[in-house]
Amino acid sequence: MSNTSFDLSGKAAIVTGGNGGIGLGIARGLAQAGANIVVAARNQQKTDSALEELRGLGVIAIGVPTEVTDEGDVANMVRATMDEFGRVDILVNNAGMSIRKPPQDYTMEEFERVIDVNLNGTFLCSRDVYEPMKEAGGGKIINIGSMTSVFGSDWVVPYSASKGGVVQLTKSLAIAWAKDNIQVNAILPGWIHTDLTAPIKTDYADGSVQAITMHDGSVVKLRKVTEQYDPNDRSGVVDYLSETRSRGEIATGLLFLEAAGADMHGFQGTVDQPLVDIPYETLCPGSAALDQLQAEWR
Repeated sequence: MSNTSFDLSGKAAIVTGGNGGIGLGIARGLAQAGANIVVAARNQQKTDSALEELRGLGVIAIGVPTEVTDEGDVANMVRATMDEFGRVDILVNNAGMSIRKPPQDYTMEEFERVIDVNLNGTFLCSRDVYEPMKEAGGGKIINIGSMTSVFGSDWVVPYSASKGGVVQLTKSLAIAWAKDNIQVNAILPGWIHTDLTAPIKTDYADGSVQAITMHDGSVVKLRKVTEQYDPNDRSGVVDYLSETRSRGEIATGLLFLEAAGADMHGFQGTVDQPLVDIPYETLCPGSAALDQLQAEWR
């Protein structure tokens, strides 16, 4: 294992869409920390390539063909994980899609497809790992949102809506399942170089400026940033959220917002308050806070 900061040895982690982009970067980071990996994805050729790499890190890695919007596929994903490892410790809801066009040009079929994969798929996978996690005494669910979860975008309206839904789903599941020792958090990545974002990269030149006219007639100028994140940069925070109470802390219902050149922060409740002004106890509530919460629900 090359990642010595976290120890996930013997844990079983499902990563949806784990055969490329952010998902593979996350799977790689989890494997480096010692977790065995289930790659749940659709493209078998990409999955085979990902599995070869992950197995080279010294862990057990299996692939399960999965369409996250299909209840039968998701049930099979969980069943295959239990058959192979006898446990589900970590679920990373990473699978996603986007369709880029002006909002007035979307068909309902297109809009619903994006919502179905990004939001409904996240719920379905989370719902189906609940029972095995509960029976095992707990687990970790990590949802991949987006920077568009907290601010709009005119070129990926259904994507932004779906990722905003992922934020509220994360908070709601965190509240519902805290008593079962299942922590649910979300990572909201910024601009990352993946196959999904590749078309955007070629739309206009690095360093160029776009003028966006707002609803009130004001003009906002956006300069294209030349630097993108590497998908592998997700692995550190995912490993942290996947680890058990080694630090005596429980983090749940938190959003980890990432932006180029900035540290990763967790925040709870609102994005209007500056992150630096939020007390540490709010960002990472200690185990005593969770115990008190659980006591109130018993």
